[in-house]
Amino acid sequence: MTQPPEPPSAAALDDDDAVRQQLITGLLKIGLATRHRAWQGGEALGLSPTQGQVLVLLLSRSGKSTRIGDIATELAVSQPTASVTIRALLAKGLVERVTAVDDKRAVDLRLTPSGRDLARQALGWSDFLLTAVDDLDGAEQAVFQRSIVKMIRAMQLRGEIPVSRMCPTCRFFLPNAHPHSPQPHHCAFVDAPFGDRQLRLDCADFQPASAEIAEDRWVQFVAAR
Repeated sequence: MTQPPEPPSAAALDDDDAVRQQLITGLLKIGLATRHRAWQGGEALGLSPTQGQVLVLLLSRSGKSTRIGDIATELAVSQPTASVTIRALLAKGLVERVTAVDDKRAVDLRLTPSGRDLARQALGWSDFLLTAVDDLDGAEQAVFQRSIVKMIRAMQLRGEIPVSRMCPTCRFFLPNAHPHSPQPHHCAFVDAPFGDRQLRLDCADFQPASAEIAEDRWVQFVAAR
């Protein structure tokens, strides 16, 4: 007769709790370092970190309709905070208002040439993280990337962070479409296979899948190795 598995020992549970706490501590330290660099970089450019984030966002959405509501949603800030930030950038001549292409009654936000220059500089605020990531070998980077994708999705489902335009929740994402291949996934938008290392967390071509399809493909993605 098969014996039931023994429950985990108290020591094992303590170890699991300790690991979780250390992971949280590590993430907080990385977040603190990132905020510190943003303040340093913003001070050098005469920007607040939020203003820098808005410039980078507008740079990434170049050619696409972007309004204050979009900025508030993307950066997970309140509408009043987004409005105050935009007013400051307008006053500095870094952002301008233009008539929306899709609605003549609406106003889009667009970078001015000087705003575009500063946005490119603000992009470099997080470059210091590249050195840290380069200390991981290829296998460690792949595991880390996959783990980040899982954490982001979990926080999105709980409404703790804005929805990210990442591959596993996109309608064009076909997980494990090419099993036993170094590039197991397939992007239907560009009709090309790709692997975990090419997964995007913020894709300009992202289109959300329905909740049912997204859940089904997520299960396939997690099962794929």
